[in-house]
Amino acid sequence: MSFINREISWLEFNQRVLDEALRPELPLLERLKFLAITGSNLDEFFQVRVGSLHLVRSGGSRKRGISGLTPTQQLAAIRKRALQMNEDQYRLLCEELLPTMAEEGLVLTAASELTPHQLDSLTKRFHNSIYPLLTPLACELDEDPPSVPSLRIIIACELKEEGSEEPRTVLIPVPETLPRFIHVPSVEHSDTEKSTENLIAIEQVIALFAGQFFPDETVGSTLPFRITRNGDIAVQEEDAIDLAGEMEEVLAARKTSNTVRLEYPTKGPLRLKKTIRTLFKASSAEIYQTAGPLALTDFMSLAFSSGFDDLRDESWEPQPSTAIDPGVSLFETLSERDVMLHHPYESFEPVLRFIEEASVDPDTIAIKQVLYRTADDSRIIKALLRAAENGKQVTVLVELKARFDEARNLMRAEELQRAGVQIVYGVKGLKTHAKIALVIRNEDGQLKRYVHLGTGNYNESTAKIYTDISYLTARPEYGADASLFFNAVTGRSKLTRFSKLVPAPTHMKPRLLELIAAEGKRAKAGEPASITAKINSLQDKEIIEALYQASADGVKINLNVRGVCCLKPGKRKEAKNIRVVSVIDRYLEHARIISFHHGGSPLVFIASADWMTRNLDKRVELMIPIEDKKSRKELLQILEAAFKDNCNAFEIQPDGSSERVQRPKGKKRFRLQAYLQEQARANAKARAHERSTTFEPHIPSE
Repeated sequence: MSFINREISWLEFNQRVLDEALRPELPLLERLKFLAITGSNLDEFFQVRVGSLHLVRSGGSRKRGISGLTPTQQLAAIRKRALQMNEDQYRLLCEELLPTMAEEGLVLTAASELTPHQLDSLTKRFHNSIYPLLTPLACELDEDPPSVPSLRIIIACELKEEGSEEPRTVLIPVPETLPRFIHVPSVEHSDTEKSTENLIAIEQVIALFAGQFFPDETVGSTLPFRITRNGDIAVQEEDAIDLAGEMEEVLAARKTSNTVRLEYPTKGPLRLKKTIRTLFKASSAEIYQTAGPLALTDFMSLAFSSGFDDLRDESWEPQPSTAIDPGVSLFETLSERDVMLHHPYESFEPVLRFIEEASVDPDTIAIKQVLYRTADDSRIIKALLRAAENGKQVTVLVELKARFDEARNLMRAEELQRAGVQIVYGVKGLKTHAKIALVIRNEDGQLKRYVHLGTGNYNESTAKIYTDISYLTARPEYGADASLFFNAVTGRSKLTRFSKLVPAPTHMKPRLLELIAAEGKRAKAGEPASITAKINSLQDKEIIEALYQASADGVKINLNVRGVCCLKPGKRKEAKNIRVVSVIDRYLEHARIISFHHGGSPLVFIASADWMTRNLDKRVELMIPIEDKKSRKELLQILEAAFKDNCNAFEIQPDGSSERVQRPKGKKRFRLQAYLQEQARANAKARAHERSTTFEPHIPSE
C-alpha cells in the first residue's frame, strides 16, 4: 500500500491556500488575506507538527511513519518544501501585492521614505504611545537568553559605548498591545489627486527610535527577528492530580520551550544574525530568512483596512433558516420537526438561541454541553451563566486540552464554576472534541430532551467563516443517547449502549470500516456501490487501507478533503476508483458529511471527527446518522455539489501535490460556495415572501 507523508500533504494544502493568493482575478485585499492565512497556518504547523517531530527525534526515535520516513527525514523534507513556500510567499508580497496596494493608495512606507512632516508626527506618536510600553532586555552570549515570546517580533540592537571594544546586544520585544502597522499622515499626490493611507511597520518605528533607550551608547545596527517555540508540550495526565494546575504549568513551559524556527530578514547585519542564532540555540536547519517583513499573519489587519471596500469581495450575509419561525419557541418547532442548518450560509443564531432560550425557559430543568472552543465575548457562556443564576442544573465539559485555547478555557471554566455550573475537565487520556448540547424540559409532568449535534464549535465568531452542519432534534432515541454520552464522560464510564449516535474512540472506526467493507461486498456482487465523504483530513492507516480495498473491489469513492490526505490517488488497482478533491474558497471548509450508497437507501452521517487516528482512537467524538428525510436530502445535495466545483477545486495528485480543476470548454462555471450562498439566499427570500402573503387567523379558545 502507498501513502503520502502527512506533513508534506499539509504543506501542499497550504500551497492551495497560497494558490488563491496568487490568482490575479481576485480582489487585491482578498489575495492579501489568503497570503496572511498561509503565514498563520505555517506558524501553527511549526509549533505543533515540527515541534512534535523535534521531540520525537530528540528522544532518539527512528520510527517510520506510514509514508516510510523517519523523523529526521521528515524534518529534512519539510524544510525543503517550506523554504520554497517561503520564497513564493515573499515574491508575491514584495513584487506584486505591496506595489499594487501602493497604486491603490494603501502604502507600506519604509522609515527612509518618511517626509519631515510624517517623521515629526511619528516622533510624537512614539513618545506618547509606544515608548512607555517597550522593555529592553539585556543579554549575554554566555548566559541563558531573556524570556521572549514565541511568534512576536523582537528587535535586536547592537550597542557600542565609547571606550568599549566589544558591542553588547539588547532585545526589545514588541508587545501584543501595539498594532503591527502604525498610521502616518497621508500624502496628497497632485498628479492623481488621490490621497493615500500610509502605514509603517512597528519594527521599523522601534529601530528608528531605538537610540532613545540608550542615551550614552550608539546603536550600531538593528535586526528584527521572530522565534517559533515548540508548542507540542502536553500535560502528563497519568500523573496529574490537579489538571487545571498542571495545564497552567504546561502553558508556562511553552513560553521557554526550544526554538524550532528562527526568522529574520535576508538583508540584515551578519554579526547580529550570528548573535541571535547563538542566543536561541538555532541550528542552520531552523533558520528561515525572509525577503520582506516578518510575520505574514499580521497582514490580515491590512486586508481589512477601512475605506478599501472596492478591493474586497462583496459580503455574504448568513441567511435565516427557512425551517425556523422567529416568533415561535424553538422547542415548539423541534417538537414538530428536526432542523438542519448549514453555516455560515444559514445563520448560527438558532444554535445560540437554543441555549439562550433554555437559560430563561421556566420549563427547562437542565442543560448539558461540551465546550471545545468558544468566542471571545461568547453568548453561549453568558447564556450558561444566566441558566445557573436562574436555578437550572447546568453541566459543562470544558476541554482544557484544546490546543492554544487552554488559557481561555481555564478562565471560562473558573467563571462558570463560580456561577454554580458543574464543571468537568474533559476525559482522562482523551480529548473531548464532540459537539453536543442537551436541554431537558419538564413538559406536563414528562421529561423531554432536545439535542444539538454539530460538526463545528460553539463559537459564533468562527461560525461566520467556517462551513459546518448543525442538527437540532427532539427525537427520543437521540435524546436518550445524549444522556448516555454525558453520563459516560462525566461519570467516566464506557461509551456503550448507544442506539443512534456513534461515538469514538469505541465505535466510530469499527462502524466506518464495517460500512466501507459492506460497499465492497456489494460491488463484488455486481451491485451499485459508492462512498462519498467530505472531511477535513484523511490520515488513518486502517481507514485508507479499507478504502483501497473497496476501490479494488469496484466501489466508486469520491472524497472531498480540505487538508491532509495521506491516501495516494492514481491509476493503481487499489486507487483507480478513488477521486480526491479539495476546495479552497472564502470560507474554511469544515463540515464532515459522509454517505454510503447502501443498496440505494443511502446512509448519511455528519461527524465531529476527521478520518485521522487522533480523532478515531484518541478523542471523544460523535458521528450522527441523519434519518430525517428532508435533512438527509439536503446533505446529499451538498455532497453532490462538493464535487462539481470547477472554479475553486483542486485535484489531489499521486505525489500529494494539487492541480486546479479545469473547467471544460463550453461548460458553465460552478463555484461551490457561491452556489450554496445563492441557494440559501433564494430559500430565505422565498420563505419571507410566503410569510408576508400568508394570513393566520387567531382562533379563540373555548
